[in-house]
Amino acid sequence: MNNAAPAPARTRGRPRGNPPTREAIVSAARALFLERGYRRTTVRAVAAVADVDPALIAYHFGSKKGLFAEVMQFQCANALAVDDVLGGDPATLPDRLIDAVTDLWEDADFVQLTARGDEAAEVIREYLERELLARLVEFLGGRDATARATAVVTILGGLIYTRYLNPLPTPAALTPSQTRHILTPALLAALSPRPRTATATGAGRRSSPAAG
Repeated sequence: MNNAAPAPARTRGRPRGNPPTREAIVSAARALFLERGYRRTTVRAVAAVADVDPALIAYHFGSKKGLFAEVMQFQCANALAVDDVLGGDPATLPDRLIDAVTDLWEDADFVQLTARGDEAAEVIREYLERELLARLVEFLGGRDATARATAVVTILGGLIYTRYLNPLPTPAALTPSQTRHILTPALLAALSPRPRTATATGAGRRSSPAAG
C-alpha cells in the first residue's frame, strides 16, 4: 500500500509565498520566442518551461502579447540602459546614444524578435517615450528640457526607422561608426540649451521703463 502523500496541487491565481519571479517567466518566454517565433509560442509552453501555472502568467502579463512586450522591454532596457548612457561624460553623450541604438538593432536576437512587426514597433515607441524621453527631460533640466529631449528622441527614432524598420539604401549602408559620425552634430545641436526667442526678448524690453 502506498502511503505517500500526494504532491500538492499547483495553486491558481495570485501567487502566494515565494512564487517564481517575473524575470524567470520573461527569461523562459524570451528563449521560446527566439526558438519558435511569436505565433508558435504558447502561454502554456512558457508556463511549462518556467514551471508555473499559466494563470500566473495571465496575472502578471495579461496575455501573450503582454508577455512579448515585457520581453521586448527587457531587450531594450539591456541595450538602452538609460542610467549607463546618461552617466558618462556629457561631451560624449551623443556617441553613447547612437551606439546604444545601433548595438541594440544589430543584435541578432533582437532582430529576430522584431520580426513580429507591429507588436515590436509598439513596444519600441513606448520605450522611447516613457523611458528615454522622460529620463532625458529629467537629466537635462531647465525650461527647454522637454524640447531638447524631444529633438534627441526624434533623431534617434528617425535613425531606427530609416536604418532598420523601413530601411532606406543610403542610411542602411552606413557602418555604425559612419552613422555616429554623421548624426553626432545633430544630436549635439539638439542637446544644446535653446536661446531665448527674439519675441520673448522684445516683450521683456517693452515691459521695461523707457529710458529718460
